Amino acid sequence: MGLPLLSLIVFTPAVGAAVLTFLRSDNAVRWTALCATLLDLALCIAMLTSFDTTTHVMQFTETRPWVPALGITYALGVDGISALFVFLTALLGSICVLASWVAIDRKVKEFMVSLLVMQALMLGVFCALDLFLFYVFWEAMLIPMYLIIGVWGGEGRVYAAFKFFLYTLAGSVLFLIGVIVLYFNGGETFDILALTAQDLPFRIQSWLFFSFLVAFAVKVPMVPVHTWLPDAHVQAPTAGSIILAGVLLKMGAYGFLRFSLPMLPEASVYYSTLMLALSALAIVYGGLLALAQDDLKKLVAYSSVSHMGFVTLGIFALNLRGLEGGILQMFNHGVTTGALFLFVGLIYERTHTRSMADYGGLMKAAPVYTAFLALFTLSSMALPGTNSFVGELLVLSGGFAANLMVGAAAVLGALLGAAYLLGMYGKVALGPASVNARFKIRDVNAREMVAILPLALFVLWVGLYPKPFLGIIDASVKHLMVQVHGKGSGQ
Repeated sequence: MGLPLLSLIVFTPAVGAAVLTFLRSDNAVRWTALCATLLDLALCIAMLTSFDTTTHVMQFTETRPWVPALGITYALGVDGISALFVFLTALLGSICVLASWVAIDRKVKEFMVSLLVMQALMLGVFCALDLFLFYVFWEAMLIPMYLIIGVWGGEGRVYAAFKFFLYTLAGSVLFLIGVIVLYFNGGETFDILALTAQDLPFRIQSWLFFSFLVAFAVKVPMVPVHTWLPDAHVQAPTAGSIILAGVLLKMGAYGFLRFSLPMLPEASVYYSTLMLALSALAIVYGGLLALAQDDLKKLVAYSSVSHMGFVTLGIFALNLRGLEGGILQMFNHGVTTGALFLFVGLIYERTHTRSMADYGGLMKAAPVYTAFLALFTLSSMALPGTNSFVGELLVLSGGFAANLMVGAAAVLGALLGAAYLLGMYGKVALGPASVNARFKIRDVNAREMVAILPLALFVLWVGLYPKPFLGIIDASVKHLMVQVHGKGSGQ
């Protein structure tokens, strides 16, 4: 189209944030933030409609010199793997603005600026083709997320924000060391595509694999570096939880797909059994923790640990079905768990309690709310006809092909998911009235429906007709398989 489309996508939210600083009215701030995110979403839709699904090569590429003396460039591009997550980030950005319309009633301008800057930085992570540029986006996004939790969170927000920041910063320090080692051993370039073409010695691959593993595992998060997640989710405002679960957790898995597998193929194959075992542990352990929760937000948070275990299981199954299922499940998790956190926020705004023991009988008081909650609960359970079923089926198929015991553990995790999700829905929607006997619970309004409907659409679209989504990632995943097994195992 002759336009720097990816630069427009990345920096539209940042420009929107700059415009917000000149506004005085909270209402004007909200509408301007919504317009900026909707414009960004429209650009992402234009990108997807022009996307060529028949090739694995990077598309819409932009390259400009930045620091030529060090080989650093401003380079952007997307392939089938990153394109889906660019779209998901823009979609959830708009929903976060809608979810914060009433819930954020102090320092509205500062909150919306933080949210828009966060969106721009996350988009930059998925579009960057220069490792130094990637690291800048990766590190900088900690700051607005820290502010969103620490300023607009709950009573324990300061502790949760510090814990989140320290965990992710510790992982990022090792990632930075790995970036420097990769730079000097990969021809002194930060070009991600050029680094991917290098054939590094196994000793260096192994060192880099574990250096990257810590950084990516914290973001996913994998057990045992997951403990920051429940605190961050519980204390974060609704929009913070949506963006944290919907996008931020995907960046760790994206790191495995963009760096570990193609750049370190021998190490990825060699340590795949370890990664499968850690994934199985996360699936079962996260499910057991979720089963024990009474706090609705903690239950959804621990379910994320379990569900992201399915993602890493699919990735390190290192076969076509597992990889496609893992990537599709990343998208599905962003939709479904983002929706569940939205619903937790909606009911919390009405009742100011997250204890499931205080709920009951919401089906009578808020039938539309409970009907959509049922849809997203069934999606999280991976019921046939919903989006998660397609991704989970592919992951289980790939997992069993890679390791029988790991596949069996994943099935156990799926059963645990059904147990805690059905138990949650029974307490919240069914049974005798409790909290709504003390408070007048209103059903969802038009603004909330606008936020809910796109997520419901993707639950059914991916569940009933996944071909377009699998078509986007197929060529890139097949190329990734060649990179891993062609260089990693001599096949």
